[in-house]
Amino acid sequence: MKPVIVEVTERIRERSAATRSAYLLRVDAAIERPRGSDRMGCANVAHAVAALPANDKLRIVAERAPHIGVVTAYNDMLSAHQPYERFPDVIRDEAHRHGATAQVAGGVPAMCDGVTQGLPGMELSLFSRDNIALGTAIALTHDVFDAALLLGICDKIVPGLLIGALHFGHLPCVFVPGGPMSSGLSNNEKSKVREQYAQGLVGRPQLLDAESAAYHGPGTCTFYGTANSNQVLLEAMGLHVPGAAFVHPHAQLRESLTREAVRTVLGITRKQRFMPIGRMVDERSIVNAMVALLATGGSTNHLIHWVAVARAAGILIDWNDFSDLSHATPLLARVYPNGSADVNQFQAAGGPGFVIRELLGCGCLHADAATVAPGGMAAYGRVPQREGDGIAWHDLPAQSGDDSIVRTATKPFSDSGGLKLLTGNLGRSVIKVSAVPDDRHVIEAPAIVFDTQEDMLAAFKRGELERDFVAVVRFQGPRANGMPELHKLTPPLAVLQGKGFKVALVTDGRMSGASGKVPAAIHVSPEVVTGGPLAKVRSGDLIRLDANAGTLDARVDDATWAARENATLDDAQRDTNAHGLGRELFGGMRRTVLSAEEGAVTWL
Repeated sequence: MKPVIVEVTERIRERSAATRSAYLLRVDAAIERPRGSDRMGCANVAHAVAALPANDKLRIVAERAPHIGVVTAYNDMLSAHQPYERFPDVIRDEAHRHGATAQVAGGVPAMCDGVTQGLPGMELSLFSRDNIALGTAIALTHDVFDAALLLGICDKIVPGLLIGALHFGHLPCVFVPGGPMSSGLSNNEKSKVREQYAQGLVGRPQLLDAESAAYHGPGTCTFYGTANSNQVLLEAMGLHVPGAAFVHPHAQLRESLTREAVRTVLGITRKQRFMPIGRMVDERSIVNAMVALLATGGSTNHLIHWVAVARAAGILIDWNDFSDLSHATPLLARVYPNGSADVNQFQAAGGPGFVIRELLGCGCLHADAATVAPGGMAAYGRVPQREGDGIAWHDLPAQSGDDSIVRTATKPFSDSGGLKLLTGNLGRSVIKVSAVPDDRHVIEAPAIVFDTQEDMLAAFKRGELERDFVAVVRFQGPRANGMPELHKLTPPLAVLQGKGFKVALVTDGRMSGASGKVPAAIHVSPEVVTGGPLAKVRSGDLIRLDANAGTLDARVDDATWAARENATLDDAQRDTNAHGLGRELFGGMRRTVLSAEEGAVTWL
């Protein structure tokens, strides 16, 4: 293995020794208990199985057959999750075929960020992750299950399900994806229409037509944002059936893969292969996920989410770990917004399996990490095909199906990964460089300070931003307003960049996993409302964002900088952030949430 990968893994292991040891002691204690229906009182058992068919009651109570709890994020608001409506019936049927039972333990909420983007609902988006973790815990705390299947795909849903499942680390668990929608209007064409709309060149009907042609059916959105990054990370952690990520929801292979997930989770409940999720997700597994993210230029949201996921397993990671791994990880994929291909084209060119095989081959992944599949990590470097009533996995070709989309480790797009850490007198932040043109990796320009994204959009519409500038959008951190994604700022900034202006974004908020070509220093920590340095920035200050050197600074003399008072959130905006559309219910989370680099965790 590459020495840096080993060094970072060992550093994480040493840092996490106390918390990981305590976590594993709790997992082992839970494993040692008698199984659920034997341990519980008669009334408890009767309630648990009351609505089940008589045969299932017999299997659970008398035959002590494996009983699978299903936690589903089904709703038909998310196109990605709509196919889950029929999954429980398939799961029950397959469990019955193998003498087992399955029961929907509970459902968790699942917000569509595409619906709430730029709207007040987006302020609840990040916190929905921990709400999903809580919902997962409520489902599994019925405590009658021998294993769990977790049905979720999108942005906060997978991290939330995984955090929740890790708090039931004694259970064998498998994630069950649903697959991407078929390709519609290309992501590049969609973005072009958005930019035209931002300039007033097309109207709302044309924009709606373009958006509807891009987002047009069941399945995940086809760009490589947070939802599809989730799927690649789960493959790299060995928590899926190998190759399950990017198969269309209505393909025959999709149902076969769902049935295989049932067989897989039953396989790891057996004594010979017993592998609970709390032991499976260890330092090697977490590093494998981090490397896969970097090698594919995945979503910046995971520099928050995977810190929280690791913490749920007693593992402590930080942005320095991501940064060091990035230097040692080749960039092997270019999928929109890092390229022009969508995830269906990525899959056709080799997909996650090709990337994982190459990363294993060049010593960037821990090949010995535990996986739900019996073949170990090597199994995730192959591709599934339906054969008869079953599935067979085949080796991928030695070369990419399209080297403009995915490449071998010997000829990468870049020798380093797609995400970078920035540090300086403005704090610590991250930037996704894989989609930013090389000539925009360094931006030095005067700041224009905005307290809300609406203020910046209004300034753009008034024509006040036709110049070089760095947009400093502050009061967007988790404690201020829940840390919404600011993806609505991408079209106007892209328009200005297209006109030749040097522009960048600096914010303590988030950007969508789909954000790309405009340089954006995001997740700036500490955030402004906790006294972070962005509170000292004034319009006109010279800001230098240097992705090559990994720095983010305000070019203000030390005396002036030290003498400045921090800007504060005005009462009217504080009141807006706290009320309406459910915000009141999340007040406790805003008060207790940790920083972005600490995973924006609300449960510690």
